[in-house]
Amino acid sequence: MAAIGLPPQRRRPSLAAAVIVVVGALGATSLWWWPERASQTAQGLVLVVSIDTLRADRLASYGYAEGRTPALEALAKDAVVFERAYAHAPQTLPSHASMLTGRLPFEHGVRDNLGFTLAPDTTTLASLFRTAGFPTGGFVSSFVLRADTGIGRGFDVYDAEFPASASDRSLGQVQRPGLQTLAAADHWMQSLTTDHALVFLHIYEPHKPYAPPEPYRDLASPYDGEVALSDAIVGRLVASLKSQGWYDRATIVITADHGEGLGDHGEEEHGLFLYDESVRVPLFIKLPNQTNGGTRRQEPVQHIDLLPTLSSLAGVTQPRGLRGRDLSPLLTGTGTIAPQGIYAEALYARYHFGWSELVSLTDDRYRFVQAPREELYDLDRDPRESHNIAADRAQVTLAMRSGLATLTADRPIDSPADVSDADRQRLAALGYVGTQQQTPLANRSALPDPKDKAHILELYRHAVDHLSARRYVEGARDLRTILDDEPEMTDVWSQYATTLVRLGRFTEAFAAWRAVVQRKPEEPSGLLGAAAVLVELRRFDDARSYAELAITRAPAAAHQALANIALTQGDHSAALEQAALAERADPTLPLIAMVEGILRYNREEYADALPFLMAARERFAQRPIQASDLNYFIGDTLARLGRYDEAEPFLREEIRLYPNNTRPRVGLAMLYASTDRVPEAEQAINDLLQVAPSPDTYKTAEDLFTMFGLESQAAAVRQAARSRFGR
Repeated sequence: MAAIGLPPQRRRPSLAAAVIVVVGALGATSLWWWPERASQTAQGLVLVVSIDTLRADRLASYGYAEGRTPALEALAKDAVVFERAYAHAPQTLPSHASMLTGRLPFEHGVRDNLGFTLAPDTTTLASLFRTAGFPTGGFVSSFVLRADTGIGRGFDVYDAEFPASASDRSLGQVQRPGLQTLAAADHWMQSLTTDHALVFLHIYEPHKPYAPPEPYRDLASPYDGEVALSDAIVGRLVASLKSQGWYDRATIVITADHGEGLGDHGEEEHGLFLYDESVRVPLFIKLPNQTNGGTRRQEPVQHIDLLPTLSSLAGVTQPRGLRGRDLSPLLTGTGTIAPQGIYAEALYARYHFGWSELVSLTDDRYRFVQAPREELYDLDRDPRESHNIAADRAQVTLAMRSGLATLTADRPIDSPADVSDADRQRLAALGYVGTQQQTPLANRSALPDPKDKAHILELYRHAVDHLSARRYVEGARDLRTILDDEPEMTDVWSQYATTLVRLGRFTEAFAAWRAVVQRKPEEPSGLLGAAAVLVELRRFDDARSYAELAITRAPAAAHQALANIALTQGDHSAALEQAALAERADPTLPLIAMVEGILRYNREEYADALPFLMAARERFAQRPIQASDLNYFIGDTLARLGRYDEAEPFLREEIRLYPNNTRPRVGLAMLYASTDRVPEAEQAINDLLQVAPSPDTYKTAEDLFTMFGLESQAAAVRQAARSRFGR
């Protein structure tokens, strides 16, 4: 049985002139550039690169035969490979927080991807290295690691910039390709005037949705293709390091923040369970001059061991009291490390579904999972964790349960902080449930066991897949099925309401938004969603009532909604008044200019409207979220002024930002017809039917085809509407 507690402190001299930590794999085709130096110091580059969702047993170096990972296989021959390395949480933000602080989740306080931030006084790997004189730069690829989580604390530069995007749920707009993140990091590195620095680079490629490009699509699964792409990127990194003469003197570490379920134990993705497929991660460490290359270590190690190890290798002083261990004795073959029970937690089910949390302890043979129905697995004899032996090994179960109690000292489940609607929407786009349950200190045994509820989560994820593919009817069906079983899931009600809006089912959508408001009346998203639907139903007084209730919690968004209601009613003075109040609540919001432009557009004063609309667009470009319809109004204004070539890019930009918005697609169809591009007009109408398959959209498509003289197409749309909607 592994001991639990603080191991003896170790201090070891620096082993590396350059220390490169690769927590995963780099972006795809770019090569690193580094200026030649007249002389080299005893301390060099420290590069921490994290690849999301890389499951250890999908690498050939861990016995997987169906993948394609030659670069990692070659690197493993130069490295010490840890057979049993573990994350502390199967979620991106908590796992990275442990990786970069050397502390367990209940110590650093980041327990979920949503609603948690690192405390300002938290010591991080970056702050340690910066204090030691290293320039520090962080570059990330996912919105989950955005700067306001505090995960970038200690970096001189923390680049978590994503392209300006819509507030709608578009996956591509809440992450960036690893190549772009790599380019940002590379640019910063080229600006350095010293030959030693700490760089943290995070890439997101293997995270769902799995969409590997050629030539990685022909493998056993799309996930394997994403892993092969990551391997190829590592190969490019290694080639670049060798070309610059850095490889031999570098220390290279490869790991991941967590794994992926891939259907094992009933979970396709990650976050719910604490089995090997989710918490076991790859870990290679290549020492300078490939010392001990090809060695394989069986000792269980963990993410919180990285900070002490990297600090030791680089000669950087680390804080006292860390549980993590310096792995240098294992790397050099000069000693051992104190055994330690490895802690992990999965609070996703507790926060987002009201089910029981899971916590686990893993030693050199067993894994114990504390749940309403406790689990114990003999990892030597049952590596797939198929047979729960908790009842058969009562003494082991008792010992590990006691070990967990000692480790956590009955620490409470922290409550999350308030989260903005925009953050919630972006995380929903990534497949994360977007809101959180209240977290009363209920007895774990009184809460549902996630093992009994996994099918609900998987159905939710299938619904997200449908919605991402614009299969709204199927997505709405799956969400409704979930709500029939779990009617208190506010986040699912929200997504159901949004989907019904896209289907043009406004009365049902209002009922769904009311369900959100009833369950969480303090959340502005439900109030504002209901207000927007009531505008579609022409119930303006009711819409104003809902929007006004949101003013206290979300004043800028609420006044923006009230301005829209006034515009729709033609109350121009009220629209400007509400726009001014919105700007007072958020001075970065250029709503007055936008409203002034729309007012002139509505009066058909297009030449006068255009300068206001363009001024609003210029200011919105400085914001991470772009205004719905703004590019449409600009494009349509230009088209009405006969400036067709200028109009088309704005209409296309509106579609890129808000692909479900029907107005720019109608505008494009009109533009194409006006310029004798009839086939393109026809395609624009067909695209309209794909993205918004509602009765109103079918009627619009029929009218457009009729207007363009395409009678057979109009008749076909009319017949399809009768078949689909009964009218």
